[in-house]
Amino acid sequence: MNPVYVISDDFKMVAGGQTGADQAGLDWAIANGVAHGGWCPKGRRSEDGPIDLCYQLKETPNSKYLERTEWNVRDSDATVIFTLDEKLDGGSKKTAEIAKRLNKPYIHIRPRVSPTCLVKFLERHQVKTLNIAGKRETSAPGIGLFVNITLNQSLVLASSANAPNSINHDESIA
Repeated sequence: MNPVYVISDDFKMVAGGQTGADQAGLDWAIANGVAHGGWCPKGRRSEDGPIDLCYQLKETPNSKYLERTEWNVRDSDATVIFTLDEKLDGGSKKTAEIAKRLNKPYIHIRPRVSPTCLVKFLERHQVKTLNIAGKRETSAPGIGLFVNITLNQSLVLASSANAPNSINHDESIA
């Protein structure tokens, strides 16, 4: 069995609400009863229209994506950037640059990186508020599934950490 990061009741997942990695992280939080939130652009702007109200996001004063990115990095303990590529580019690269500028830890998770790396990162930084960032589904088809599988392999709720057979680690990362 691979190691997992046990998340407590006060753990929170934040994201900007964009399609792909952001929404996959928020969906994982909702499905697992984990608190979620974050900042989204004014008008709940995303590439496929307004962000669904099921995501408990607050709007920034303007509709620029970079403002919500910076605010989510600022307001979290750490950021995980999900891509399907070895190198960061576009908004994912900007997210890493913002994290560096704000002295906030971040990790780039991609298919060749073991979920154990995410577990160790979260433990090292004692993360209570995790910002989920990364590629849009249109620019990285399958990123949502990759995020979901990685989070399932890396995180477990404290309430179920001792329950027998409560964790499925048999899914493979694409």
